[in-house]
Amino acid sequence: MNSANTQARSTEEESVYSRYANAANQKEQALCCPVEYNPEYLSIIPDEILERDYGCGDPTPYLSAGDTVVDLGSGGGKICYIASQIVGPEGTVIGVDCNAEMLALARKYQQQVADQLGYSNIEFRCGLIQDLKLDLDQLNQELSANPIDNHDRWLEMRNLEEHLRRETPMIENNSVDCVISNCVLNLVREADRSQLLQEVFRVLKRGGKAVISDIVCDEDVPQQMREDPTLWSGCLSGAFREDAFLKAFEEAGFHGIQILKREETPWQTIQGIEFRSVTVSAYKGKQGPCLERNQAMIYQGPFKKVEDDDGHVYARGERIAVCDKTFQLLQAAPYQGQFFPIEAYQNIPLEEAQEMDCRRNAVRHPQETKGKNYDLTSQIMDSCCSPDSDCC
Repeated sequence: MNSANTQARSTEEESVYSRYANAANQKEQALCCPVEYNPEYLSIIPDEILERDYGCGDPTPYLSAGDTVVDLGSGGGKICYIASQIVGPEGTVIGVDCNAEMLALARKYQQQVADQLGYSNIEFRCGLIQDLKLDLDQLNQELSANPIDNHDRWLEMRNLEEHLRRETPMIENNSVDCVISNCVLNLVREADRSQLLQEVFRVLKRGGKAVISDIVCDEDVPQQMREDPTLWSGCLSGAFREDAFLKAFEEAGFHGIQILKREETPWQTIQGIEFRSVTVSAYKGKQGPCLERNQAMIYQGPFKKVEDDDGHVYARGERIAVCDKTFQLLQAAPYQGQFFPIEAYQNIPLEEAQEMDCRRNAVRHPQETKGKNYDLTSQIMDSCCSPDSDCC
């Protein structure tokens, strides 16, 4: 790797850290993209936090009571304090940030807010959002006791990092209902972005979701703009191209990826490139075996046909054969209400179900669902639709 690329990566991270460290102490208007939050949740949040808020969207309306939530790049804590009220005392909110100044601001008011709410359900943890296993507070304790002063200590520290990730991960596997973020993914250097989304996927429970508000662009950003530290730290030159943003979630294994909100008017336009805020959701849970239980799904329309994230095509009105996993997925968020589920008349227990080749993308004949020996003939009773009957 050449020195120019190394310097560019260093500049990206250093510019982001220093700019947000300063912004924790003094409001910087240029970091803000106008966002309207529900005023119901703002009254208990101290003014100092509200004034140091740097975001481009609001992912919190998509949370539910009782959720365990991780906020990536939690900054001064505004989104966490809003989420805390939505998930309630049965929920948990974990803010993750590596900026000491921002963490200090967020932690400063934890007890005050908890006293007003009557419960405490927020933790702020120090870590990189692309490495949710490594708790930097734990690492700092080790560094304070045993500073790195030679290459042997450096090697020991690398081993310690792996030990901490393995034995005491900052965020456990499959432990989170929703991962949220507000204008932070674009600040992560490009080399780490694949790992970032893999980490989001790792910590989510099966059926969990990511809801991410971020700045995207409509064209590729030229290299000279990407190397500008002011544009990078300002949430501009590091922006994902909007179609590539969705593709990145798909490549990380997510399904049901959806644009929840897209600002029509660009936040900024630079050299003809439009930068705007979007909010995207993506779900975890399509992984696993495909088991045959003679089920089918009928797509309701209005499109002539649609294709899911596994390449299954559903023609409007046709009974499409699906495995049990897909059968369950298409009845849950974000697909519910778009398909009619067709259950098999004779239940096939999961432990007895055979593997199904989902690639065949076949129409399911009704006899497969009903069973080939199904020969019921129903009788219309004269009394059914009599004036005194309630069945018609």
